[in-house]
Amino acid sequence: MAATKLQAFWNHPAGPKTIHFWAPTFKWGISIANVADFSKPPENISYPQQLAVTFTGVVWSRYSMVIKPKNWNLFSVNVAMAGTGLYQLSRKIKHDYFPEKEAAAAEGQ
Repeated sequence: MAATKLQAFWNHPAGPKTIHFWAPTFKWGISIANVADFSKPPENISYPQQLAVTFTGVVWSRYSMVIKPKNWNLFSVNVAMAGTGLYQLSRKIKHDYFPEKEAAAAEGQ
């Protein structure tokens, strides 16, 4: 049974024998790098970069559900990109536009 599932995965139109598998797999590097940047100071976050990551994630998440065959690897990496981009944008916006709340929280610790 496991062998047939592995064979089905291997022979899937978006499986490891195709670029449709490897492109999204390597795209995970962008999301991993964004997660690694969660500890980066907010003043070093780039609006254009994070907007690009977020909008790429949103647009391609939608597109990945329209194409045939469904490519769940492409969908999941783009959801992760949109999520990490939104989180980074929220950190940057909070730092740039609501500094008094951030300072008060730091003093209370």
